[in-house]
Amino acid sequence: MAREYYSSLIQKFVASSVEEVLGELADNNQFSLELSQKNAWKEQIVLLQNMLAGYVGKVYFEYSIPRMGRRIDVLLLINGVIFVLEFKVGERAFHRHDIDQVWDYALDLKNFHETSHDLLIAPVLIATKAKQGPINILMTPHDDNLLFPILCNAQILPEVITGVLEFAEEQAMEPAAWEQGRYLPTPTIIEAAMSLYQGHSVEDISRKDADAINLDATTDAISAAINYARSSNQKCICFVTGVPGAGKTLVGLNIANKHMDKASELYSVFLSGNGPLVAILTEALARDRVKRSILEGEKIKKGEARSAVKALIQNVHHFRDDCLQSNVPPIEHVVLFDEAQRAWNMKQTTAFMRQKKGVPDFDMSEPEFLISCMDRHKDWAVIVCLVGGGQEINTGEAGISEWIEAINRSYPDWHVYISPQIHDSEYAAGEAVGMLRPHRDVTYIEHLHLAVSMRSYRAENVSALVKQILDLDVDSARQTLGSLQDKYPIVVTRCMKSAKSWLKQKARGSERYGIVVSSQASRLKPHAIDVKSPMNPVHWFLEGKDDVRSSYYLEDVATEFHIQGLELDWACVTWDADFRFSQEGWKHFSFRGNKWQRINKAERQMYLKNAYRVLLTRARQGMVIVVPQGDAEDPTRDSDFYDDTFDYLVSIGLQVIE
Repeated sequence: MAREYYSSLIQKFVASSVEEVLGELADNNQFSLELSQKNAWKEQIVLLQNMLAGYVGKVYFEYSIPRMGRRIDVLLLINGVIFVLEFKVGERAFHRHDIDQVWDYALDLKNFHETSHDLLIAPVLIATKAKQGPINILMTPHDDNLLFPILCNAQILPEVITGVLEFAEEQAMEPAAWEQGRYLPTPTIIEAAMSLYQGHSVEDISRKDADAINLDATTDAISAAINYARSSNQKCICFVTGVPGAGKTLVGLNIANKHMDKASELYSVFLSGNGPLVAILTEALARDRVKRSILEGEKIKKGEARSAVKALIQNVHHFRDDCLQSNVPPIEHVVLFDEAQRAWNMKQTTAFMRQKKGVPDFDMSEPEFLISCMDRHKDWAVIVCLVGGGQEINTGEAGISEWIEAINRSYPDWHVYISPQIHDSEYAAGEAVGMLRPHRDVTYIEHLHLAVSMRSYRAENVSALVKQILDLDVDSARQTLGSLQDKYPIVVTRCMKSAKSWLKQKARGSERYGIVVSSQASRLKPHAIDVKSPMNPVHWFLEGKDDVRSSYYLEDVATEFHIQGLELDWACVTWDADFRFSQEGWKHFSFRGNKWQRINKAERQMYLKNAYRVLLTRARQGMVIVVPQGDAEDPTRDSDFYDDTFDYLVSIGLQVIE
C-alpha cells in the first residue's frame, strides 16, 4: 500500500497537467477536501513543475509518517538527497511550531525509515509570502547527515534545492530501492496509544528488526491463553515481564484495544494504578480524537471523547472500589493490570481499607482481592499482569511475589502462564517462584518476557547499564557504556546551567526534554528544584514549548511517581544526597526536619534504589546527570555528600561536561 497520495518520476510529473496530479491527490485523499487544501496543492504543483525541469529523481505528495500520524506535504528524492518540503501557503512568517514540524518529519525518516538512515536529509520550510533572509545550509552537530531546517519563500526555493545538492555528496539511491525500505518506528507510549486508538495495529508502530523481540509473539501468547480460558471455561493468570521500556504497556493496550466492545464476550479493560499515566493517556487520546473529528467533519466535545477513552483505560483503584460495592462479577472477563508489581501488600491494603473505606476487618492484599473479583465469574476469566523488574517505588508495593503467593494460597485452580525470566533477581519474586513448582497448572512461555528496550531505540543496552551501575558492577558497566556511548550519549556535570544547555543543544524539532529527580531529593532548592511543589503531569508531558507548565521550560520537575511508565527524548537526572555512593555500597537517606537521616529498613532502601532505576531509564536518546557541587557553608549540602557519587560515575567512563 502506497504511503503517499501521489508519486511520480520527476520527468513524468513535470510533463503532467496540473489537473492530472490534482485529480490523483483528490482521489486518494481520505478526508473531506476543503477548497483551501485544493488551492494549496495547486500552488505547490505549479511551483514544483516550474523548478524541477531537468532534475532526475522522484516526487511524492502527502507522504505518510506512520509514527506521527501526519503527512509530509512534498518529499523529493534527488541524487540520493531527501528533501522534506513543508509548505505554508500564503504565510508571511516562519513560526517556531512550523519549524519543529518539518524537523520532526525529517527526524522520523532519519531515525525510523530503513533506507533513509544514511542519506542526507534536508528539511525545508516554505512560507510562500515571507520576506527572504539568507539561506543557511548547515549540518546539525549530531553527525547523522541531517541539516538544520532551511527557511525560504516560494521564489527562492529553486536556489535552496540547487544549494543543497551542491553541498551534498552525490549518492546512488534509486527511488524503487528507497521505497522498499521498511519503516521501523519506536513510538513513545503516548504516540503508541494514540495510534492504536486510531485503529492501527501494533505491527504499524513497533520495530521489527532482528534485535527486538516481536511484540506480536507476546500478544499472540496472551491471546492464546484468553482463547483457551474461554473455550475450556478455565481461569488463568498471565505474567508479562520485561526490562524498562520493552513494551509491556503497549502489549496491554493492544489487547484491550482489540476488545473494546462491551457487548463482546472478550471485552477487556486496561487497568493501571499509575495515576499520572492514566491521566496523561486519557487526555492525549481525547485531544487526538477531537482533532481527528474536526478533520472528519464531525466535531465532538472533549468530554465525550474522554468518556469514550475511559472504556479502554481505567484507574485500577476505581475498578477495586466498584468491586467493593457488591459481589457481582465485573463486566469484564479479561483485565490487564499495568505495573502489577506496584499492587499493595496486605498491611498497606488493610490500613487503607480501614482508614479510607471504613472496612475494619479487611484481610487481603490488593492482588488477592483483585483475583477474587475476577474469580466471581462462574465460567472463565483471565488476568494479565504486566510486571516491570525493580520498579517497586513506594511503601507497601508488594512486587510480583504477592500475586504468586495469592494464587498458591487461595486459587490453586487458576492456570498460571509465566516467563522463565521471572527467576531474575530484579523481579524480587523470592520463594514464591519455587512455590509454583508443585502447582499443577503452570506453563512457562519464553515470549512472555520482553528482553529488549524499545524506548531507547538508539541503544537497547541502557537498562542493562543502569542495572550494572546500581548493582556496583563497575567492570560490566564500563564495558556496556563503551558499546553504546556513540549511539546514546550519557554525560555528567556538576553544573545545572551546563546541563540545561546540553539538553537544548541535543534536542531537535519537538523532541521532548525535562528534568527528573527522586521524590526524596529535598535539598535541591538552591537549584530552583522543589519536589514538594505541585506540578501537573498532564501539562508537563503534553504541552508545547510556549507553555511554562511543560517539561521544555526546565522549571517544574518530574519525580519517579510522575514519570514511571512514560519517557522523554532527552533527560536531565539531578542526583541529590538521598542516594550516595560509598566504598561500602550505596547509602540511603531521607531528609527530615533540618537534616538527613539514614534509611535502615531494607524495603525502603529498595524503593529508593528503584526510584533511581526509574529515573535513569526514562530517556530515549540520551541523558545528562547532574551531581551538585554541594556547599561547605550548608551542612545539609556538604560536598562530601555528593563528591563520591560523582567520582563513581566518572570512574565508569561517563564524559564530564563543565
